[in-house]
Amino acid sequence: MKLHPVRTYKSSEELPREQQLAWRIAEVAADPVAVLPEVTEMIVNRVIDNASVAVASLGRAPIVAARGAAEAHPASPGATVFGITGRFSPEWAAYANGVAVRELDYHDTFLAAEYSHPGDNIPPILAVAQHAGKDGAALVRGIATGYEIQVDLVKAISLHAHKIDHVAHLGPSAAAGIGTLLGLSPETIYQAIGQALHTTTATRQSRKGEISTWKASAPAFAGKMAVEAIDRALRGQTSPSPIWEGEDGVIAWLLDGPEGRYEVPLPEKGEAKRGILDTYTKEHSAEYQAQAWIDLARALGQKHPELRDPANVESIVLATSHHTHYVIGSGANDPQKYDPKASRETLDHSIPYIFAVALQDGAWDHNASYAPERAQRPDTVALWHKVTTVEDPEWTRRYHSNDLTEKAFGGRVEIALTNGERIVDEIAVADAHPLGARPFARADYVAKFRMLAEPVLEAAEIERFLGLAERLPELSAAEVGELNVIAQGLPATPKGLF
Repeated sequence: MKLHPVRTYKSSEELPREQQLAWRIAEVAADPVAVLPEVTEMIVNRVIDNASVAVASLGRAPIVAARGAAEAHPASPGATVFGITGRFSPEWAAYANGVAVRELDYHDTFLAAEYSHPGDNIPPILAVAQHAGKDGAALVRGIATGYEIQVDLVKAISLHAHKIDHVAHLGPSAAAGIGTLLGLSPETIYQAIGQALHTTTATRQSRKGEISTWKASAPAFAGKMAVEAIDRALRGQTSPSPIWEGEDGVIAWLLDGPEGRYEVPLPEKGEAKRGILDTYTKEHSAEYQAQAWIDLARALGQKHPELRDPANVESIVLATSHHTHYVIGSGANDPQKYDPKASRETLDHSIPYIFAVALQDGAWDHNASYAPERAQRPDTVALWHKVTTVEDPEWTRRYHSNDLTEKAFGGRVEIALTNGERIVDEIAVADAHPLGARPFARADYVAKFRMLAEPVLEAAEIERFLGLAERLPELSAAEVGELNVIAQGLPATPKGLF
């Protein structure tokens, strides 16, 4: 990897295109380097993972609405949409599938200077592959690039520090991945990256306070914009430049300002794209920073069942990282995080709620754990309101560590009982993390898909999809076009503008 320095430039300063971050990313995307076997293996895992969480959400309102928008845009050749037959315009297929993948907050994650769900790259890249008639090998190359660029940007450039939503890294990474898929020139990919970034910067209010259904739609919209950016660049159109470094560009006015300095790690020419290997998926349907806490709470509840009764508990304090405390903890100062009538989107960003339910139930379910009757249970509300978070500098340091062997997303819990006793425990990473107690492997991804798909899909459809997905790098273009699932009895889509 080579560090690419990035800063702002006045309009009077010369910044050759070849030194711009967007161009360097485009060069990485256009480099025809072979995909490593272990990277291919993980790409297959994540294609299965995405499908599993999408299937589980097919009947939820945001997905039904997004599916309806896609259905209003049939196309030939077109791309498929989760749950239904037919082919649709690739940008709308990418949008509908992107919403389905993100809705339950249940797929992969990468956390560093910024936050991300790199699996969000797959829906737009797959949609274009189906529309353009690309085979499995080309799809694998495209996905490898999407993950690589997103991981590299996330390692170097913080968006949340300036209240910019993390999907601003997704537009460029998805555009780069599509560029690799299609074998485009650096010039074309460069223009698409500029357009994709320009149209996908937005504030983090979508993840603050009473969180709305836009939370799942935001990354899907970024994927849709990436598809449209590629289309525009292919037509010979240009985009704002330099998009990151310009005097009125993203860094100068949305991020660290004119004095901002970054170093973005990017693969050198001929170097394999390994970024996906730094990412990790979720065993539980909740914000990633909650994964380890769910595992710890389950274990504590089983070992100390008395903790499940709020009458026995004086207080529960989670000492954790800055991000966990201020985004999903009590440091956010969002009263909604303690509201029994809060939306599902809000509850999955409330670590006090999540810890209390996992402690009491000894389990976590993507539906039952968020049900209104579960959130409003009096003993749960009482216990939930005794859970607070504090930032611990050591856990913050470990969260931001570039050493993956010490990088951590958990913390230490201190429980004060009403009888004067104290229980203290800690966890660094989730059980499913590569360094956790039970790291996810292919069998776990397949088991997750089966668990989530069995209530929704016919048995034959489950086997058909898995048979295709596990042969991903060998699929013909026609088989890539079949990389979808068909469900029966889905809700009718609501009427919109189209």
